[in-house]
Amino acid sequence: MTDNSILFRPFSLGSLKLANRIVMAPMTRNQSPGNIPNDANVEYYRRRAAGGAGLIITEGTCVDHIAANGYPDVPYFHGEERLAAWQRVVDAVHEEGGRIAPQLWHVGGMRKSGTLPEGEVNGYAPSGMNVPGKVNRHVMTKDDIAEVVAAFARGAADAKRIGCDAVEIHGAHGYLIDQFFWAGTNVREDEYGGSMQNRSRFAIEIIRAVRAAVGPDFPVILRWSQWKQQDYSARLAPTPAELEAFLMPLSDAGVDIFHCSTRRFWEPEFEGSKLNLAGWTRKITGKPAITVGSVGLNHDFLPAPGEVTFHEGQPASLDELVARMEAGEFDLVAVGRAMIANPDWANKVRDSDGAGLLAFEKEMLDSLA
Repeated sequence: MTDNSILFRPFSLGSLKLANRIVMAPMTRNQSPGNIPNDANVEYYRRRAAGGAGLIITEGTCVDHIAANGYPDVPYFHGEERLAAWQRVVDAVHEEGGRIAPQLWHVGGMRKSGTLPEGEVNGYAPSGMNVPGKVNRHVMTKDDIAEVVAAFARGAADAKRIGCDAVEIHGAHGYLIDQFFWAGTNVREDEYGGSMQNRSRFAIEIIRAVRAAVGPDFPVILRWSQWKQQDYSARLAPTPAELEAFLMPLSDAGVDIFHCSTRRFWEPEFEGSKLNLAGWTRKITGKPAITVGSVGLNHDFLPAPGEVTFHEGQPASLDELVARMEAGEFDLVAVGRAMIANPDWANKVRDSDGAGLLAFEKEMLDSLA
């Protein structure tokens, strides 16, 4: 049997106390009719907490802005009815001994006009682009920017108010914050465009506003990625020096934990080093880092161009993951599809070295279980 004990060491940061290093990754499920978490959502998260996940990061949940959503039946994180429903999720997770952080989300230019319930509201983007070179979305004004910054701050304050244990800002995968980061979709000529420093200004304002809203001891997580759903080969920082220039202002603004999204956790980020993206992020910032990307499965999760559903995968060895963690490469491990297939993934890894784990099958996305 593999010695997986390092995955089950406690983790502590500020007010956040975790029983282990295993995180449920945020995964959009499109199972919240009316944009309100329901009984099935409560049970979905409760089962993962009971199954041993130390921290649950929720699916993306939309902040209070008219164009934040771009997909059917995703939950919102504003309005008393919706927040009361999230309170039920939080309480259920806590009753099982878990901890929970909502992922605050604005899809930006990924929104198409006509998406319900907002209807004929176009997507908002830094330069009106969803993909490089094609202006077909609303170009954000400075007033728009201020409104979105305030919406993230309200969401963070509400997260703390209803008893969440941390908050994650979604700054990855080609959504709004990432559209500001990415030179391909940000060609602004004001202080929010141009240099990497300027393109990071929007995120920095959000991070500072969130920090002010939650206080110094409430952990703020930032999820970020080099790749974009619009372009898997895109890279914000092609070299370690550029990565440092990108990360340090975000760290200084108030990020406590960096959630470093990759398609395959085992891939090195730069030539000449075995460190993955989380490893480099931890090395540069000195802050805790979460690794993610096909953990526990033998096939990466993203479809190839032209495909629309996530890849299936069989259970896979955790030997390399454990070795990297033992080497101090990263602090926490986010598990996605394997935890959809196995709500008790963490407990099975702890108790039986993963014996009896189920494969992930595409049909599992059709309902919450």
